[in-house]
Amino acid sequence: MPTTAPTTSTAAPPLTLVRVRLGAGGPLSDVRIEDGLVTAVHGPGEAPRAPGERLDLDGRTLLPGLWDAHVHMVQWAGVRRRLDLSGAASARSAADAAGARAAALPAGETLVGYGFRDGLWPDAPDKRLLDAVTGDRPALLIGADLHSAWLNSAALAAAGHGDHPTGLLREGACMRAVADLTAVSDEVTDGWVREACAAAAARGVTGVIDFEYADNVTDWTRRAHAAPLSLRVAASIWLPQLDAAIARGLRTGQVLDAPGGLLRVGPFKLLSDGSLNTRTALCHDAYPGLEPDAPGARGLAEVSPAELVALLRRVSAHGIVPAVHAIGDRANEIALDAFEAVRCHGRVEHGQLLAAKDVPRFAALGVTVGVQPTHAVDDRDVAERHWAGRTHRAYAFADLLRAGAVLELGSDAPVAPLDPWLTLASAVTRTAGGRPPFHPEQRIPVADALAASARGRRLVRVGDPADLVVTDADPLDSAARELREMPVHATLVAGAFTHRPPS
Repeated sequence: MPTTAPTTSTAAPPLTLVRVRLGAGGPLSDVRIEDGLVTAVHGPGEAPRAPGERLDLDGRTLLPGLWDAHVHMVQWAGVRRRLDLSGAASARSAADAAGARAAALPAGETLVGYGFRDGLWPDAPDKRLLDAVTGDRPALLIGADLHSAWLNSAALAAAGHGDHPTGLLREGACMRAVADLTAVSDEVTDGWVREACAAAAARGVTGVIDFEYADNVTDWTRRAHAAPLSLRVAASIWLPQLDAAIARGLRTGQVLDAPGGLLRVGPFKLLSDGSLNTRTALCHDAYPGLEPDAPGARGLAEVSPAELVALLRRVSAHGIVPAVHAIGDRANEIALDAFEAVRCHGRVEHGQLLAAKDVPRFAALGVTVGVQPTHAVDDRDVAERHWAGRTHRAYAFADLLRAGAVLELGSDAPVAPLDPWLTLASAVTRTAGGRPPFHPEQRIPVADALAASARGRRLVRVGDPADLVVTDADPLDSAARELREMPVHATLVAGAFTHRPPS
């Protein structure tokens, strides 16, 4: 999608950033910003005195603004208020935590938890286990990868699945149940989203691609009219909204009619397979313990190859960029085959497990890979169990870069926190919590990770949009922990501060 700045309805006042280091490891400079653009770069003290604010940054580092190229914004905004189950080591321990939270909630309120990973549990989620601790209160526990949800009997009845044998819903049934049972008013949702966007801006985020399963164009247009946006948003389109988007003539990258000029049409998102934790990622090899020819033994195909080709051909003909969710190696092969058949550019989201022969195809076909490095850190144990013997080609960021692929980094929030510095640190170190790096040969350099977090921008240049982040430390000189906890001094979007310290 284009990176040039759209015209904004209200231009930010002129600003000169004084004594700032121009990029990681860069020289000390003065940077002039006018009309939302970087208009001049001078040596320190060489800039002519000009109208507007002068901000002395005392040698801090100025970087291109950071994007999160894969978020589910409403889910992330809501998860900040939910029961965190990421530390649960079994179904029993997750149920016990749910029971304790349920006892503290007001009567009638649905219990919502998130973040469990049952792929490593010794016992299985079951509605009866939840019923015993939550009673008649609806309880919905959402898996870490958003592809599974564990419901008690009351929640199953409310979601129209009263006869489900276990209460563990997967894929489409899961996503619909989550949407139904977590729905609140637009006013409440939009307030939560504004808070989440402000928190993202405080970490240097200047833009996101929102893959929320919703009518994102309508929802973000409403939000932009209600209050100024604090970051750029590319609002994705899903299949239920595709006909209407085509009828309106919407095209990926188009600036939408909303105040501020920060809202654009995003890509068309479609699922080709499931996820690793649910063992529905579509793979060439069967999952351990399953007969190779058994139904679902190799994962789940959400669309057939022919259907995928037809969808890519249709959306690309209307100027809409396709973004294909593909996690397993077979799903990625099918996605690349479809791009090759249609000869359109687009995106693959996740690309978690790749056959060696497919790695160079991304660059050859002009397909961007949206990757989430924190998944490599968080899911390493699940990968070692369910992709045993294949993890050397999982989360293969270095291999993709060497092959010339364009990477864009994201969090997949709420699967991982919407914090670009956690994402960067995971890409650079492949570890957290003091563990040895997970396949360290797939680590990527800090400079490449920064570029992949800034839509390819490596330097702040004259003529660029003034989407910028100022850090207290130079990322090139930062150790792993310092990178993960990088202090952000200020963030600007189109030359306007979206985060700055109190004066």
